[in-house]
Amino acid sequence: MAGAIIENMSTKKLVILGVTLLLFQALAFMVGGLIAPSPTSAVEYLTTKCVDKDKDAPKTKWFMPWGVHQCKKVKTFDEATAQKIEANHIVFAAHIPMPKKEMSPWFQFILVILQFDIAFNMNNPIVDGAVVTIDASLAYRDDLFSEWTEMAHSLEHRNLNCNFTSEKTTENEGRYYGCDPLPFMEVGSVAHKYYLINIRLPVKDRKTVNNGIGEIRDIRLVSIHQNGGFTQVWFAMKTFLTPSILIIMIWYWRRITLMTRPPVLLEKVIFALGISMTFINIPVEWFSVGFNWTWMLLFGDIRQGIFYSMLLSFWIIFCGEHLMDQTERNRFSVYWKQVGPIVFGSFCLFIFDMCERGVQLTNPFYSIWASDVGTELAMSFIIVAGICACLYFLFLCFMVFQVFRNISGKRTSLPAMPKARRLHYEGLIFRFKFLMLVTLTCAAMTIIFFIISQVNEGHWHWGDRTVQVNSAFFTGIYGMWNLYVFAIMFLYAPSHKCYGNEQSSGDGGATSGEDIQLTTTITHVDGPTEIYKMTGKEAQE
Repeated sequence: MAGAIIENMSTKKLVILGVTLLLFQALAFMVGGLIAPSPTSAVEYLTTKCVDKDKDAPKTKWFMPWGVHQCKKVKTFDEATAQKIEANHIVFAAHIPMPKKEMSPWFQFILVILQFDIAFNMNNPIVDGAVVTIDASLAYRDDLFSEWTEMAHSLEHRNLNCNFTSEKTTENEGRYYGCDPLPFMEVGSVAHKYYLINIRLPVKDRKTVNNGIGEIRDIRLVSIHQNGGFTQVWFAMKTFLTPSILIIMIWYWRRITLMTRPPVLLEKVIFALGISMTFINIPVEWFSVGFNWTWMLLFGDIRQGIFYSMLLSFWIIFCGEHLMDQTERNRFSVYWKQVGPIVFGSFCLFIFDMCERGVQLTNPFYSIWASDVGTELAMSFIIVAGICACLYFLFLCFMVFQVFRNISGKRTSLPAMPKARRLHYEGLIFRFKFLMLVTLTCAAMTIIFFIISQVNEGHWHWGDRTVQVNSAFFTGIYGMWNLYVFAIMFLYAPSHKCYGNEQSSGDGGATSGEDIQLTTTITHVDGPTEIYKMTGKEAQE
């Protein structure tokens, strides 16, 4: 019977395969670096102070900062005071996007950060633990002449964290506090061309609402969205890679089912890895261009979480199956101590994601970062996730080291073997070690990508727009995952080659060093490859 392709393919063909995959990997990085623009763009808006003194106006009245039906404005609060306009009659308005521009479904999402410009005033300082109450409304329309349609309305609370670096004296009145940006809004789809944000800061002395928040001069908004060009490149990659992985997955499992023995655990896990890769590849995002599916961000997080869990579990099982003896291997239950924490961690991240993006499906102004407890919880999740990812990689390195040591124990008996069998085993060991090093490299890049993605998303919520991951990193890592899964399924698929009887007589009858090195001598009734069986015997000994 035949073994796996990684054993039986000639060195020349393996080199061609490796070079081809390497070229595709370079192409994946080049697509992001040379073709795709940066993943996201940030646009800053200075809100316009509109005056709402019409008591008879309907509650759904919207205030436009510019255009034909623009609102009555005041430039400063001093001007409003001179006109006897109270703070409750001021509406901060912002139109997204800028004049003469349109939003597009290709932008995928809108994330808005809020920044207060607060001046120091001896008679109106910011008190400790100040909380600002925001009456926020969001509307949309698809042309410049239609009426605005309300999309969301909510009364939100945000904690102010401001510092005044100068001395608090009358001479320094008018200087601005240094305030941290605040999370304001996140919309999971951009199905409309124009969006309007109206913000009120209601003041109620008796209820101490918006008292002790300082002298607010202006409100600035920073809108972050995915670039349309990057979205198109991303969708094109998904569309191209989906059939590639799907075809190799079907081909792989067909070869497994044609074997006379039942599939072992390692083969089942490889197939499950292919399914998870196909699941994350399917370009359902194309529908978000034509439909207002605000849940696409949450669905994308769920898909990526499933793939992370499967990939991390696969590496543990892949190494573990080459460490255990025949009595322990091929049983998923023996890995519960390693796979269990991975599944539990993924479930915790899912709950955390549901607590924010799940709620945002009905209230885009909600943010878990809005409260001190939520911020500490979110920060803790990011830090703990990063630490656990690093610990996982160190544990994986330890497992790979054990696998290499296990193989080295068998390698000490190679000099006593006939030349044909010695060359054969040396070739198999080299190929397996090289694959394990590639696995470690892929794992390291995945861990780095996971940590940077979490930190980058956190910086979005903190408002630090200077942190940005290059498009080449996104496309390169995504291409690496697909190429790795493709290579694993191809190399561990059963080979169609059959064996001759010339090897059983040692050196006699050998045709060439390469042919001897690249043929297999066992029937593989216990596993997919000879290394798999050899490490099992070594572990048992």
